[in-house]
Amino acid sequence: MPDESATEALPEHVAANREAWDRYAASYAEPGQRAWSRPEPSWGIWGVPETELHLLPDDLVGQDTVELGCGTAYVSAWLARRGARAVGLDNSPAQLATARRLQAQFGLEFPLHLGNAETTPFADASFDLAISEYGACLWADPYAWLPEAARILRPGGRLIFLTNGLILELAIEEHEADDPAKNRLLRPLFGMHRTIWPDDTAVEFHLPHGEWIRLFRENGFEVERLVEIQAPPDAVDSDKHAWVTADWARTWPSEEVWVVRKAG
Repeated sequence: MPDESATEALPEHVAANREAWDRYAASYAEPGQRAWSRPEPSWGIWGVPETELHLLPDDLVGQDTVELGCGTAYVSAWLARRGARAVGLDNSPAQLATARRLQAQFGLEFPLHLGNAETTPFADASFDLAISEYGACLWADPYAWLPEAARILRPGGRLIFLTNGLILELAIEEHEADDPAKNRLLRPLFGMHRTIWPDDTAVEFHLPHGEWIRLFRENGFEVERLVEIQAPPDAVDSDKHAWVTADWARTWPSEEVWVVRKAG
């Protein structure tokens, strides 16, 4: 695998996000451990169970899977426990250090790579499933990582990713990322792509739904599902996601999941 340890060799937004996630990593270690401990997957900031959302394929035994932007790699752990040959890729050395510690703690090992989801070290048609929960789908440029995901997936392979909901992104004050979303539109839809919030250097990426669909089609994907997640009745507000309240997320989708399949 190419050596990507030198920050100066990375694209500007990739380097910025590596630095940011190395800073964030310590605060994600405990939530990562809790996620590793769960017997069944639960998704997003509201912890909606897999038994309700049905995001994963019914049979993962023997499937080659890659988590793009794996962080602490709990999603890959869920996949491995269901019989997948899981692989994780992340841009942050500190996040991968936590993932390796949790692998040792839980006695579950699978390959973990330091790298950029926009330019992966994997051969063409290596995987049956690519997945991202607030990973590459939020922190990598979709015009680069989506074609790369298409390249490394086999014909018929699925891409599943969970990210912030489109309506949520439009209802957050442009200069106040930690101020909860409002019940009115505050930011433009046209021209959405790259976001840097005040008082940080991390770079997020968001696209309108129409642009996602165009990009999927351009890269040989067929849309199977768009799942707009509703906060459950017992969801409560948390400082960990100060940008949205549970009441807001019971009315509008704060998170969305795209499930697409590579044609072939």
